[in-house]
Amino acid sequence: MNYKFKTTPFAHQLKALEMSWKKENFAYFMEMGTGKSKVLIDNISMLYDNGKINGVLIVAPKGVYKNWHDSEIPTHMADHVEKKMVLWQALINEKQKKKLSTLFESGEDLHILIMNVEAFSTKKGMDFAERFLACHKCMIAIDESTTIKNPGAKRTKNILALSRYAKYKRILTGSPVTKSPLDLYTQCEFLDPWLLGHNSYYTFRTRYANMRLANFNGRSVQIVTGYKNLSELSEKLKPFSYRVLKDDCLDLPPKTFMKRIVQLTPDQRKIYQQMKQMALAEMNGKMTTTATVLTQLMRLHQITCGHFKADDGTVQEIENNRIKELLEVLEEIEGKTIIWAHYQNDIKSIIKAVVKEYGVGCCVDYYGLTPQNERQKNINKFQNNSKVRFFIGTPATGGYGITLTGASTMIYYSNGYDLEKRKQSEARIDRISQKKPMTYIDILAEDTIDEKIVKCLRKKVNIATEIMGEELKAWI
Repeated sequence: MNYKFKTTPFAHQLKALEMSWKKENFAYFMEMGTGKSKVLIDNISMLYDNGKINGVLIVAPKGVYKNWHDSEIPTHMADHVEKKMVLWQALINEKQKKKLSTLFESGEDLHILIMNVEAFSTKKGMDFAERFLACHKCMIAIDESTTIKNPGAKRTKNILALSRYAKYKRILTGSPVTKSPLDLYTQCEFLDPWLLGHNSYYTFRTRYANMRLANFNGRSVQIVTGYKNLSELSEKLKPFSYRVLKDDCLDLPPKTFMKRIVQLTPDQRKIYQQMKQMALAEMNGKMTTTATVLTQLMRLHQITCGHFKADDGTVQEIENNRIKELLEVLEEIEGKTIIWAHYQNDIKSIIKAVVKEYGVGCCVDYYGLTPQNERQKNINKFQNNSKVRFFIGTPATGGYGITLTGASTMIYYSNGYDLEKRKQSEARIDRISQKKPMTYIDILAEDTIDEKIVKCLRKKVNIATEIMGEELKAWI
């Protein structure tokens, strides 16, 4: 490959490129933290250099699609590639219209459109994507491709319909089989309907799943009872895919930091703005006020996390996107994971959602309400029991003195303001016995103090002690 990399690839990234760059269809089944985004960006640049494409549509979940625009492409795309890049937004004003129009200008530039996968459930998003693809020699890439695993979903059907406009197609995911091997069908159908040798989900299911007839309220339905012929399926995937886990990558950096973005819901935005502008907010007849800017910071932070604490001590839940984003992140992760949150209310919500998704016994907790006589037992279960995948706790309780090297991935569902607690909690997986590269993921609410908190913590600023008074007021 005669190509000048902007950032030096690791050995596994180079192998993925060598296997894929010329192919029309390819799947990067690379675990989170192994750098699949860079591989795709280099692949795009190579195809552009060789005159194979002059446009690319990147489709990603809301939590990550802005990262492509703000970070991944500017960091990794070769400097010699002249590009016009636009991030899709549902609310199109005159400024956005002007940006979108640049994607249809003639010239030698690479045209890059980045859209969130949810846009493909809308006519406006579909119409624009179809117009863009029809005007260019394109690649379509689906990041976190498990978002199209449901064959009955509107966005899946729409994205499959668009695939005919692109000669080159790529899917990226760290966990292609989140719940069953059947998840693979529509992901691979997007690449090419015949890659797996089936042009129907139902014939595919018949080949790889054991079924039985069950009756529910007088209605007969087919349900999956198990799987078969999986070695055959694995062999079928090999010609057009590359699978790599963090454990396989000996040259990865010891720590990788990532972020996932959520948007405030309308209710959150309304209450957040009230608290930000007037240092008070009202919800369902309950009022919360603040006497100091530090208390105001805490109240704003609670609102971004999805709960509202009134002056009388009662707590109300606010509709939010945080739990949904957490579950989407967990789908992309192999093996054990630690989930930290700042508030007990968050911990309760996380436990409820994770147990609902993964079943009783999938997690242990370690926070203020965990009985003292159960805490060490929970550590032992997490470290030694393969059925326990998730350790859920607060850095204030679990961030000190314990070893959790059964995991190499840590998620901060919400952060506190104390740098020492952040550093200590990060260190729970960073111990002498840790043999794997470590991945740290922050979930952040867009355009809120969430982003500023994490930025300060990563710059080693202790918000709790170093930002006070008028400085904090300006910071908010």
